[in-house]
Amino acid sequence: MTETPQMNRMEVLKVRLAHLRAEHRDLDEAIIALEEGPAPDMLRLRRLKKRKLTLKDQIARLEDETTPDIIA
Repeated sequence: MTETPQMNRMEVLKVRLAHLRAEHRDLDEAIIALEEGPAPDMLRLRRLKKRKLTLKDQIARLEDETTPDIIA
């Protein structure tokens, strides 16, 4: 029998962090494209920006979890 390797908690967090960063980057591009359009949909723009801020908060929390505490 062969066992499938399982990712430890830190690896899972790093993968999740990479996914959130990519989504944040994609939202940034979508917001820019929407703003540069002839008649931007303000409601959609507001929702995208709110989602982007939510992602930023999640990214910050995960970065805190993956960064070791260093006591100076």
